[in-house]
Amino acid sequence: MFFRPLFRMVPDGTRIPFMRGRIMGLVVSAVLSTISVALFFYPGLNLGIDFKGGIVIEARTPGPADFGKIRSALAAQKLEAGVQRFGGEDDVLIRLESQPNEAATQNAADRVRHALDQAMPGTKVLRVDAVGASVSAQLLHEGILALAISFLMILVYIWFRFEWEFAVGAVVTLLLDVTKTMGFLVITRLPFDFVMVAAILTIIGYSTNDKVVVYDRVRENLRKYKSMPLRELIDLSINETLNRTLGTSMTVFLASLPLALFGGESLSGFALTMLFGIVVGTSSSIFIAAPILLFLGEHRLRKDASAARPARQPVAR
Repeated sequence: MFFRPLFRMVPDGTRIPFMRGRIMGLVVSAVLSTISVALFFYPGLNLGIDFKGGIVIEARTPGPADFGKIRSALAAQKLEAGVQRFGGEDDVLIRLESQPNEAATQNAADRVRHALDQAMPGTKVLRVDAVGASVSAQLLHEGILALAISFLMILVYIWFRFEWEFAVGAVVTLLLDVTKTMGFLVITRLPFDFVMVAAILTIIGYSTNDKVVVYDRVRENLRKYKSMPLRELIDLSINETLNRTLGTSMTVFLASLPLALFGGESLSGFALTMLFGIVVGTSSSIFIAAPILLFLGEHRLRKDASAARPARQPVAR
């Protein structure tokens, strides 16, 4: 027995002509990515403690935190620190600049503890993280290397699974997705740390899977519809996979939304980046990856498909 789904994102049998907007989609994407690259260089990413170095202290006050008293107590200790709330009303996050050595780091942490005791007696320090400048530079290099290796592996995977037109289209689209995500991080000033590297890698994996689904249907339809123009065939393939694409995107979006709203400082940045990446990755599969495939393979893919057909035998007279 087969069960029909109770809800569909779009009706069955849609025939939306997505490729009519291919030029506009590519132009808008290129403009946004160009702006994002410019923002990456100025004002640049808000590097977190992992990549900039420094000290992060999480504390919990006995009641609602009085940030005015805490800042005054830190100033009395001659500490330049950023103080903000995360999580509940009694959760406090304090950030300090990187210290020259381990002894100075320990001294700064002790002065923060003393300031918290002066401002709000009974405050508990939950976590102290310190990263030196040399370590943070190495971590930044390793984070960039991880992103580069992921792109290379995706290129190799899609190249072996599909034709080169598919691989180029996917990798170019992923690069555009990542640049837009970087622009989002610059605008929102979310700290760029290893959590954000994990978020970007997750977005890359999700976006790749989304594009492979569309590309797989294109390849199937190339064999099924030998004479259909590639533009119409890509439109057909996107419409046939639209319910799956939007359904998967909505599921991941709804799963990430509570983390963005209630996950606190440690999770909200990751979740917000994921929400942005889901929207960008889903739209790019339709309006970027597909048009690039159309431009690269309009003649070659149809030519190969035609060549794959058996030659018609002459009719005996």
